Amino acid sequence: MDHADTNGLDLAPFRGLRYDPAKVGDLALVTSPPYDVIEPGGIGLLEDAEPHNIVRIVLPRADACGAEGPYAHAGVTLRTWLGEGILRPDPEPALYVYEQITATAHQRGLIGALALGDGRGGNPAVLPHEDVMPGPVADRTELMRATQANPEPILLAYTGDGPASDAVDCAATAGRPLLDTRTPDGTEHRLWAVTDPAELARIAADLATRQALIADGHHRWAGYRRLRDDAHASGLGAGAWDRGLVLLVDTARYPLQVGAIHRVLPGLSVPRVLDELRSHGPAGSGAFLSRRVEDPWPSVLWTLERAEGPAYLLTGDGTFHLLTDPDPELLHQAVRYDRPAAWRSLDATILHAALLDHVWRVPDDPAHITYHHDAVAAIREAQRTGGSALILRPTSESVVRELAQQSVRMPRKSTSFGPKPATGLVLRSLSLD
Repeated sequence: MDHADTNGLDLAPFRGLRYDPAKVGDLALVTSPPYDVIEPGGIGLLEDAEPHNIVRIVLPRADACGAEGPYAHAGVTLRTWLGEGILRPDPEPALYVYEQITATAHQRGLIGALALGDGRGGNPAVLPHEDVMPGPVADRTELMRATQANPEPILLAYTGDGPASDAVDCAATAGRPLLDTRTPDGTEHRLWAVTDPAELARIAADLATRQALIADGHHRWAGYRRLRDDAHASGLGAGAWDRGLVLLVDTARYPLQVGAIHRVLPGLSVPRVLDELRSHGPAGSGAFLSRRVEDPWPSVLWTLERAEGPAYLLTGDGTFHLLTDPDPELLHQAVRYDRPAAWRSLDATILHAALLDHVWRVPDDPAHITYHHDAVAAIREAQRTGGSALILRPTSESVVRELAQQSVRMPRKSTSFGPKPATGLVLRSLSLD
């Protein structure tokens, strides 16, 4: 992803806003997963763990916000915590080296304020790869507008193996971290500040030749750009909204893991899904071949992984059904031909175009489709709602990059890159820039 002829990545230091351990005690208890991977019921658990958990800002519950509404309530909460010293700004601008260690991954990257580019086309060095929906973009935009902050970084991936990555590794091995904590899921989190002008200059020169893929945070990225455009339209011109908070990871040294995002169709039972699947197609031959799989969980996932062509695992009522071999005529009718072959053959493309839109006619809104990063959580949600879960396979990172470089967007929620940064370790307040 290195292209010296692009505008490159412009990552600026900022004064991070961080929790004061003397006020909250265990820093692990004030963090949360990114807002869009918290499962139903998880908000209350996080709130109960510590009264100042960051979830009260990134996902304020409407029933706890009163007449002011959730966004204004989040802004009041952030300002109150600042006034009480719960959150404190660091004394000088820095780029932050962030390290995560899980049972299966070791990741390091740089957290900073990334230039968004101009309003005509954005930053050509930042490559989105998924479509976005207006609702989540508006939600994140209004939250950031009300808080005057970027509460959590989006995740960007680039391949460099250069001076910026050397600086990351040097900071993580040469000095004592600003924070060192272990969250309840067992992940270790550490943060260091890079403030030396010479080191910052070396990082900037290296990143100026790089391009990055948005690995996670498309809706927040769209929100950054909307807030930037609104600021310029109002006559404010260049300012804090011209940048957004990101975690930039060099995958040449620290490869990300790519997982699938699964779908749940609440209230649409497995028998009904199968009936509609079988009744569709020429002479009732079926839109897809469905085969019941007797393998237990999680062995059944291997059956899905080994399937050729588009394939999905349907479950939700205690049974598992492998969906394969789509009707060619259905694909011809449903899947767009003005996109590359790699896009047309994606599991997510075929699922949405052929099955959700054409066969089951399920609208893509939260009342009819919910998205889950964890397969077990998806199955539980399907059982809870009397619905169906569709378990997907991950898309390879090479395909994601290939399509992004062609400016071709995958269906939303097609990939889950990780490990994702914890929310609450460092925030960016626009008032401090």
